[in-house]
Amino acid sequence: MSKPLLAVIGRPNVGKSTLFNRIIGERRAVTEDFPGTTRDRLYGEVEWQGRAFTIVDTGGLELDAESGIPAAVRVQALLAMDQADVLLFVVDASAGITPLDIDIANALRRSQKPLLVLANKAESASRDLTASEFYALGFEEMMAVSAYHGQGVADALDWVVEHLPAAEEELDAEPGEEVRVAIIGRPNVGKSSLINRLLGEQRVVVSELPGTTRDAIDTVLEENGRRYRLIDTAGIRRRGKIEGGAEQFSVLRALRALDRADVAVLVVDAREGVTDSDLHIAGFVQQRSVGLVVLMNKWDLLPRGELGTGDAIAHIRRRFDFAPYATIVLASALTGFHTGQVLEQVATVWDQRQARVSTSQLNAFVHNDLQRHQLTHRGKLLKTLYATQAGVNPPTFVFFVNDVDLVHFGYRRFVENELRRRFGFTATPIRLIFREREERTYLASVRRGTRSS
Repeated sequence: MSKPLLAVIGRPNVGKSTLFNRIIGERRAVTEDFPGTTRDRLYGEVEWQGRAFTIVDTGGLELDAESGIPAAVRVQALLAMDQADVLLFVVDASAGITPLDIDIANALRRSQKPLLVLANKAESASRDLTASEFYALGFEEMMAVSAYHGQGVADALDWVVEHLPAAEEELDAEPGEEVRVAIIGRPNVGKSSLINRLLGEQRVVVSELPGTTRDAIDTVLEENGRRYRLIDTAGIRRRGKIEGGAEQFSVLRALRALDRADVAVLVVDAREGVTDSDLHIAGFVQQRSVGLVVLMNKWDLLPRGELGTGDAIAHIRRRFDFAPYATIVLASALTGFHTGQVLEQVATVWDQRQARVSTSQLNAFVHNDLQRHQLTHRGKLLKTLYATQAGVNPPTFVFFVNDVDLVHFGYRRFVENELRRRFGFTATPIRLIFREREERTYLASVRRGTRSS
């Protein structure tokens, strides 16, 4: 499901990017002391008080801009306002209310969405007092904050969480339900052509011009007794190559489509090979634990050389070595060559995402496979005591150990590889959670016959 969206809006040079960096916990947005620094709209993933949401940092809004970069920034900021569930209107407590603040307030008021005015740069008591003048903008909710020092930001996030849309209950998907498939990739690699081929009709607009698809488009297809929801998305470029305006915001829409997908089909132009941008997009898929099918499109246009199919697949797999579960299809959406394999691979991924392993099988795996490779760090032995499967789609496993600080990346990778080998999770990402459990408590519960997770 799509995560709620929080948009940060305001005129230039009020500290929106500083606030964005503070909220996501890293220095990702460039911040300077002159207006107009943020041109590319940035986004980040946030979890606060148990709620996950996406935050969007927009460029400084100048409502009267009609051309050039300011006009492009205005378009993307207005689109962010339209798509957001909650708005943060950032103003400058050191400068007071400006005519542009008033104009932006009038535009935001028409949105009728939950909105919090943040009077930023209120580092001192005098500025904190001065911030109260922003109530004159006509909004009920206002807080004085200092994004640079972090003052008041936690309270603002508490307010945001209270005003997010009600969380939908996340239930384990059951076999036979609709499989949500996001078709993703760079511009002009054939995503819409693939959907038309799968549907057997010209339902999605196809053009040789990059960027034809602006919104995520859902189309339902039934094949071999399964129901698929195909989500066509806008082409994702590297941020440095993204133009202003509608194309820019379409990238966010594509990423939000991934949030509600079970499987992603990453369409790659075989003539260009796997590019760094393709790998970057696959990284978004991996972050969301979504299944991944890599479709090397336009395969029929490659000259037949000495590299056989097996060698080609091996080369592609090496490029996607960070996602060993990815499946690969060599096809042509234009001619239909091997496109029938796409949904077959999606079905395989889906079936593995629904697979369950019994607790008895998992604990036999712990004792027979993991305990033979126990890790010693700084003289302390890591012991994996027992495990359970917490959910499906993706398969999620909880391992109870004596000391979680001893679980490093190498051991996580080892456990993941062993799980895949032992239980056949070859085509789906899996989630591993390690929790600490006192060994004495565990052994006592085993002796009493009351062991629980």
